Amino acid sequence: MLGGTEFVGRAITEDALDRGWEVTVFHRGHHAPPPGTTALHGDRTVPGGLDALATGEWDLVVDTWGGAPTAVRDSARLLAGRAGGYAYVSTRSVYVYPAPAGLTEDGPVVEGSPDAGSTAYAEDKRGGELAAQAAFGDRALLARAGLILGPYENVGRLPWWLNRIARGGPFVAPGRPGLPLQYIDVRDLAHWLLDAAAAGLGGAYDVVSPTGHTTMGGLLDACTAATGSDAEPQWRGDAVIEEAGVQPWTELPIWLPEGELADHMFGGDVSKALAAGLRCRPVEETVADTWSWLTSLGGVAPQRPDRPGKGISAEQEALLLGL
Repeated sequence: MLGGTEFVGRAITEDALDRGWEVTVFHRGHHAPPPGTTALHGDRTVPGGLDALATGEWDLVVDTWGGAPTAVRDSARLLAGRAGGYAYVSTRSVYVYPAPAGLTEDGPVVEGSPDAGSTAYAEDKRGGELAAQAAFGDRALLARAGLILGPYENVGRLPWWLNRIARGGPFVAPGRPGLPLQYIDVRDLAHWLLDAAAAGLGGAYDVVSPTGHTTMGGLLDACTAATGSDAEPQWRGDAVIEEAGVQPWTELPIWLPEGELADHMFGGDVSKALAAGLRCRPVEETVADTWSWLTSLGGVAPQRPDRPGKGISAEQEALLLGL
């Protein structure tokens, strides 16, 4: 496991341990890996940073890297002769925008290079895909995840909604209750990835729930139920939110206005992954487990330093509530 101490990497590591697998976690040492792993330390971004992986053999390598593709390139090249397969957690953001609703894995993707330094998220992930395939060929599994939610989230989307709703009172609910969402619980992503890798699958798979697995209303209702709050949603339409200058996705996390943006993020055809065994737990379980984890941390979730904080200010919310 390249990484394995935070969010997606941690969920994958824990799932592998639950299977009784022997897991080596290669990481920089900033966070402790799950108990039961063998830890190797190194920094993929510096010369000699992969020295700890110079020897050893593994059945599978899992990589969640989202920065410069050269890090994936160097790791994959180093391990190609000593590992059975390479599973790379990529993203549906690699598809050229706007991706129409119903797009499959054959859709057009952005340009990327395995030899590139860090540029932009989509291009970096595409370069990582190409790096994995160059080294491992059809032994490279590309899991193109969508929106990822669940325990250990360090991006701040679902934790923000849970904390806001837990405070109670009227709150801004964006768009309409029936807006279909498409996301993946981090544990379902982890379980499918390891199942697929163990089965010898390769190539690209869109790993996210079917569109409409839940709705915006269903997600917020689950947050209210999990927190036991008396919070009251006050629905505001797309146009009202836009006129107020409030940004979707960041200031109102998870939500996107209907049209190109929502189609791109929430409209993918995931029949290939479903046929390969993907199963998605109910939104109520994802939300309740995330709340339990969040409360165990005193309500303060970890935050990736390379991602901006999420959520609207109290002043913005008051403005929208008054409209």
